[in-house]
Amino acid sequence: MTGELEAFTLLIAAAAPCFTQPSFQIFADLVGAWVLCPARHTVTGLIRVADPEGRRAHDAYHRFLRAGAWSAQHLWKILARQAVGTLYAGAAVVCLDVDDTLFHKTGRKVEGAGNFRDAIASTRQRVVYALGLNLVVLTLRVTPPWGGEPLGLPINLRLFRKGGPTHNELARSMVEEVAGWFPHLSFVLCGDGAFASLAAGGLPRTQVVSRMRRNAALFEAAPPRTGRRGRPRKRGERLPSLASLAASATWQEVTLELRGKKLTRLVYSRPVLWYRMWPDAMVMAVIVRDPAGVQPDDYLFTTDLSVTPSWVAECYAGRWSIEDTFRSTKQFLHGEDPQCWKGQGPERAAGLSFWIYSTVWLWYITTQGTKTTWPSLPWYPAKCTPSFIDALAALRRVLWHHRIFATSTPGRLSPKIAEAVVETLARAA
Repeated sequence: MTGELEAFTLLIAAAAPCFTQPSFQIFADLVGAWVLCPARHTVTGLIRVADPEGRRAHDAYHRFLRAGAWSAQHLWKILARQAVGTLYAGAAVVCLDVDDTLFHKTGRKVEGAGNFRDAIASTRQRVVYALGLNLVVLTLRVTPPWGGEPLGLPINLRLFRKGGPTHNELARSMVEEVAGWFPHLSFVLCGDGAFASLAAGGLPRTQVVSRMRRNAALFEAAPPRTGRRGRPRKRGERLPSLASLAASATWQEVTLELRGKKLTRLVYSRPVLWYRMWPDAMVMAVIVRDPAGVQPDDYLFTTDLSVTPSWVAECYAGRWSIEDTFRSTKQFLHGEDPQCWKGQGPERAAGLSFWIYSTVWLWYITTQGTKTTWPSLPWYPAKCTPSFIDALAALRRVLWHHRIFATSTPGRLSPKIAEAVVETLARAA
């Protein structure tokens, strides 16, 4: 386990340039405690794991999040370079996903919090609002070495505040920032329909894949100029609605890999001018139909006219990895738990939970690869790929083993009991 511990230590040590030496020690202790903490992940709960002997004043940890002299953007930049350099080595195109999520918070005044629609609790008949932080997250889509569903590793984050920049403006600034970090790479950006307007105005070296409104006003390409006097036409004839196009479409049957599974779908595509969204260039509209009629039709588009409709359908389906990221960060890393209210504390604590999510997966991929690190369970015999909780448990085993036994007198516990203790702690959450 020495090599695995060293690999995690090196991942944390790479962030050292973001901090002063005392702050880096607090950061390293907090990250380790966040991974190991078996109770609620409040700051005081983390302190009991990070510093059980009380070496520092407890307010040092609160102050580190609330007003520490460090830059979250610098931290994201270092992580992004590690992830892309390791998982996209030699690649020319990198796939990104963007979406927003609500981190629930409680308290009379939480800096940056507001009342937003809760997408999980809301239904078609009833909209639920909740107090929390509305975070716009940019993830790096990664195909793991074991195959199957892709992973979404957060590499940038912004906090949406009412009255400030919009979700799309925040997403645009993140993509532009990441493009500046990697001037030699091109990007594919995938987002749901709320981020479709990112296609307008252009992003540096970035093609956009998103969902198209079913009532979008679509047109033929602008006709060639006639040489006559007057303003030339900017758009051609109005096209039927997407539903009408689907009703008269000539379908192509294809086998797609959707979230790690091979499925048969019908696809249809054609270049269109979405004038209100993208007035100066054509986009490719893609309609995806389930031949069994179970799933409703998907209406997608891309700004890259050279790709196939199959690629567009697979690319958009892979966007679900960012939803898995949100769920795992909240459920297993308890990103909503830290009770920070003032200054930059709420935003930084939320961002740190996403940073740790990426770091755990990066450590797991580079050290475990395709090894089976989870126990064989009689109620789950078909399990063949790791989940995030498996990756987290593997890292906890290494850290707990070092923390408990590195300085212990050898031979005090039998190996069987020692392994049982470590396994119990690794799965405790």
